[in-house]
Amino acid sequence: MLKKTISGITAGLLISLGGAAFLACENKVVGASLFTIGLLSVCCYGVILYTGRIGYICDNHGKDALTGLAFGLAGNGIGSLLSGLAVRAALPALAEKAQSVCEAKLLQTAPGTLIRGAFCGMLVYIAVNLFRDKKTSLGILLGIPAFILSGFEHSIADMFYFAAAGIFSLPGLWFILLVVAGNSIGAILFDRLLHYSK
Repeated sequence: MLKKTISGITAGLLISLGGAAFLACENKVVGASLFTIGLLSVCCYGVILYTGRIGYICDNHGKDALTGLAFGLAGNGIGSLLSGLAVRAALPALAEKAQSVCEAKLLQTAPGTLIRGAFCGMLVYIAVNLFRDKKTSLGILLGIPAFILSGFEHSIADMFYFAAAGIFSLPGLWFILLVVAGNSIGAILFDRLLHYSK
């Protein structure tokens, strides 16, 4: 389980690198495009990213898979938290941008956040599935900017943003849990739709 946790930490760090690049860009399209380095690296290195694996849980729901997913998610949180704190300490301008981003997120309604998370979960599932099954990065290069520019929510990226913003509160935790749930619902739903479409 230690190996899976470390794998999750690595994935959290990679997504955070993409998140930092997004925060650093004045142009949202450029920032959304640079964010793809996160998921592209996750897929190439094969590390555990919760949002990239939860969609496959219906086909692989044994004890080992569930435990690995749980430890991977914990690692994602640790990696994102540490990365966010490091960015907050070293890059005040990015921390200020993250604070503005997160304050806007906390104004969303709970159903709205859940739906935004679900749509993101679908796009991440599509991106990962195309990379895994079709051996193409196009899903990542197009799908990730699509979810960012659409205003959808990615739980691991949001963990990074909230840590960089220095927002550690019950509303912030509730927001993250809603996004995790939404990402899960979206990915699993799309996986089942594909399964029953064939």
